[in-house]
Amino acid sequence: MLLYIHIPFCDSKCFYCAFNSYTDRFHLKSEYMKALKLQLKNELNDYVKKHNKKIETVFIGGGTPSTIKHHEYTEVFELIKPYLTHDAEITTEANPNSASFEWQENMNKLGVNRISFGVQSFHTEKLKFLGRSHNSKSAIKAIQNANRIGFNGINCDIIYGVQGDTLESMKEDFDTAFSLPITHLSAYSLTIEEGTKFFDRSSVKIDDEELSYEIFDYIKDAGFKQYEISNFAKNKEYESKHNYGYWQHKEYLGIGAGAVGYYNNQRRYPIKEIEEYIQNPMNIELENISIDDIKAEKILLGFRSSCGVEIELFSKEELEKVNDLIEYKKVYKENNRIFNNNFLLSDELALYILE
Repeated sequence: MLLYIHIPFCDSKCFYCAFNSYTDRFHLKSEYMKALKLQLKNELNDYVKKHNKKIETVFIGGGTPSTIKHHEYTEVFELIKPYLTHDAEITTEANPNSASFEWQENMNKLGVNRISFGVQSFHTEKLKFLGRSHNSKSAIKAIQNANRIGFNGINCDIIYGVQGDTLESMKEDFDTAFSLPITHLSAYSLTIEEGTKFFDRSSVKIDDEELSYEIFDYIKDAGFKQYEISNFAKNKEYESKHNYGYWQHKEYLGIGAGAVGYYNNQRRYPIKEIEEYIQNPMNIELENISIDDIKAEKILLGFRSSCGVEIELFSKEELEKVNDLIEYKKVYKENNRIFNNNFLLSDELALYILE
């Protein structure tokens, strides 16, 4: 199974960010980490140990994990160590501003073998427009430091579809990324969500499908293979095993305020508010997931990625629609799985089959 750990602290709140994160609760960091470790210990004992499970991947996300001092993670790694597979992928997100050489080096010593930088752009004006606190130089230095330290995988996030973006300006961002020792690229289209500073400002987003296709082609031509709608890797070895686990509908622990867990056909929601979470980290809301919902998720996630969808999932009537899509070369069949030829059409394909 998978393990996700949520760190809800940030130096600044990006204008597009809808994640559970705060810039004004730093005084609660120590108490928060104590609560987080209580929840982690409880769920490891109650589910992972009890059912003799192993943790294949760990992902520390946020928020900004690099706002927490490396020694605060020591006990976290002591708790999870007995349950890790020998080749577990352990990823941390990091902000170029707070991910110092010392922080990265010590996280690597604890066991983190993959690091993901929220760069978003190497253009100063675009970073300011997005509300990012770092600059191009700090992003470049952070990635170079990660390479010097010896992380197995280095990811760079780039965001596109922002007001003012053109194919040429995006090429400049990607060229800078490709000049650095990255093994993975995540290229995300800007989404406008309720509760963000960009909400009700639709003009900040460019809806340009042609730009998406041109960007995907440019990334592929640089030697990065697309294996999900927003994710590209130099080769199979560098694909995110953690994200792949989600797309394969594996079970996962969700530890921390605002995290989400999933096992026993239930989604698990710890309290979002940091203060309330600190008071009771074991207060978790449960949501039963129906067989039909699980099936729909498997189909949608399978079409969004190179996982594909097992053919046994489809009913007789749905298989007729699948065969129509095969005939029109929208999908293809291989080893009793159905694969999507165009990830941008994943939602439409899933809805067509399931409606």
